[in-house]
Amino acid sequence: MRRILRGIIYLAVLGAAALAGYAWFADLAPERSERRQPVVLDAR
Repeated sequence: MRRILRGIIYLAVLGAAALAGYAWFADLAPERSERRQPVVLDAR
């Protein structure tokens, strides 16, 4: 039982490190671009 628990903890730590590394090194910033869209106000 202790072996299984140790394996699960190991995989959780490894997954957290992988996620942190992906967030750190990957470009997760959204692309910025200016958008203009006409809007009709108080249309009747």
